[in-house]
Amino acid sequence: MKKNLLNFQYEELVKEFANLGLERYRVDQVYDWVFKKKVFDFSSMTNLSKEHRRQLSENFEVSIPKLLDVQVSMVDKTTKFLWELGDGRTIESVLLFHPDRVTACISTQVGCPVKCAFCATGQSGYDRNLSAGEIVAQVLAMELNRKVNIGNIVYMGMGEPLLNYDEVVKSVKILHNPKGKGISMRRITISTVGIPERIVQLAHDLPEVKLAISLHAPTNYKRDQIVPLNKKYSVEEIIHAAKEYQRLTKNRVTFEYVLIREFNDFADDAEKLAELLRGIGAYVNLIPVNPVSGIDGIVLGRPHHWALERFKEILEKHNIECEIRREKGTDIDAACGQLRRRHLSGAGKFGQRG
Repeated sequence: MKKNLLNFQYEELVKEFANLGLERYRVDQVYDWVFKKKVFDFSSMTNLSKEHRRQLSENFEVSIPKLLDVQVSMVDKTTKFLWELGDGRTIESVLLFHPDRVTACISTQVGCPVKCAFCATGQSGYDRNLSAGEIVAQVLAMELNRKVNIGNIVYMGMGEPLLNYDEVVKSVKILHNPKGKGISMRRITISTVGIPERIVQLAHDLPEVKLAISLHAPTNYKRDQIVPLNKKYSVEEIIHAAKEYQRLTKNRVTFEYVLIREFNDFADDAEKLAELLRGIGAYVNLIPVNPVSGIDGIVLGRPHHWALERFKEILEKHNIECEIRREKGTDIDAACGQLRRRHLSGAGKFGQRG
């Protein structure tokens, strides 16, 4: 069985090539073809001899997912991809376009076991973790498809990254390697709903990577209702881990807060959140719940504009930097899990668009 070349870190691949009698610089050549030129067929790597190409083709593959669907926003060019993996399972990735950069939002699991109330991914179930190679391949596939150079990566797609910790860390190191994509650690963000022991471990293993914590409520009573995992890891445990992470890394921590009308958007919620974040160098993203979100047939309402502004003003009064996130891709299935969920339900005809 062929090995997926993207599952190996550079030094691991040097050893694998050595077992075939290939020198270290052959890894550099292959890395250049794969990560720089987006050539994934060994037979096309013309600066390798025919014998070396044959050897590599017999032992390795560069496994890139098959594109099932793509949607492009007419508003801001946000591009949503649905990919099919080698085993037929599907995942999503998103490209976000900014004036000075292109950001990839990538998945770490097929589905998600966390099942947050407002997230379409969790509602479609959970199958398995992605390998490091499957995570890395999303970046390469999007660059090839859209002819762009991705400079920032957020692990905010399908799945809970810290429940697939080892493969996520490995994929970060692969994407960071200067011989490959060479993405700066400071341009990579890992988003988590909050796995306290992994947050602290991340501070040791990848201290330069940015951390975003999806909090969504300032009390256990409310968070239990929308984030089931909170019953295992309390708000207090997560905040304690965030403080320890910050002590170790000196990095500011981003907190994601999805606002749901007349649930967690009250002035009292803002005051409690400000108290909770006291002593943390924090940045808060305020996110109106997605308009198509719902669970068990109950649609979760978007907050009124005045409630959003009130929430923001209260946090700022307590000297907490925050912003109301400007939504991207509102005219497509841009929220995580929607496109895959529609595909699994068999709704609509799929094919490449845009």
